[in-house]
Amino acid sequence: MAQPQTRMTRQRMLILEELRGMCSHPTAEELYSRVRARMPHISLSTVYRNLEMLASAREILRLDSAGTIRRFDGNTMPHRHIKCTRCGRVADLPADSCPEPEHDSLHVEGFTVTGVRVEFEGLCDECRLTQ
Repeated sequence: MAQPQTRMTRQRMLILEELRGMCSHPTAEELYSRVRARMPHISLSTVYRNLEMLASAREILRLDSAGTIRRFDGNTMPHRHIKCTRCGRVADLPADSCPEPEHDSLHVEGFTVTGVRVEFEGLCDECRLTQ
């Protein structure tokens, strides 16, 4: 399937640049605060809309976890995530930390399997120390 063409506007480029410069996996609101420091007249809805466009174009990753706030990742290289179950912080795990699950040969009645997502959970050091 072809990826949709996304025109790189000034706002979109700034959002992408800020996101790729962050080691964390920010929410749209967190990223908005950073972008707004450089582009004061940008709106939160513009940031949301551009994040969705960038995710659809596979320029960034949209991290969806059940019952949590959506976060975004500028690193599109294969890797896993670990999420703190207390504070919600998300961190990267190296791609070689666990093998990619085989899904190409998986047959599920009524589905065509197109991918797999594995997310680890635990306590970050800061939350573990304040337990």
